[in-house]
Amino acid sequence: MVVVGTIGALIGARRPTGFVLVQIPPLQFLVVPIFDMILFASFVTLAVVKRRDAQSHKRWMYLATVNLTTAAIARWPAVLPLGPLAFFGLTDLFIVALAIYDFRSRGRLHPVTLWAGLALIVSQPLRLVISGTPAWLAFAKWATGLLG
Repeated sequence: MVVVGTIGALIGARRPTGFVLVQIPPLQFLVVPIFDMILFASFVTLAVVKRRDAQSHKRWMYLATVNLTTAAIARWPAVLPLGPLAFFGLTDLFIVALAIYDFRSRGRLHPVTLWAGLALIVSQPLRLVISGTPAWLAFAKWATGLLG
């Protein structure tokens, strides 16, 4: 999944028209799917490591899935024109729902909810900040060139 997702993102960034329905320049937007793949792979790996701890495992898998829902939410016709902050914000509602569940069922946040949820939320504006930097653009140009 991560390999195919990364290759698909690189192909999308190489197209003259960029990513479908995305108005952001392709090399800048590439930061979004690349971060998605890194976080997804990290969260699933941690879920496998914690598979004997059911509560941690479930939360890692849930948050790995939530991380990928941003792409689906961004394609909703009413959300797309609102831009990245809107679809990141809507994705964050799933994290809020998990936090509410934790407080109702446990009386406090589970550490995975706290730290992984925080990592997801912090990564969202960080992606936007990084996307326009010369270092990111140089990396994106190099990475898209790997496909030949």
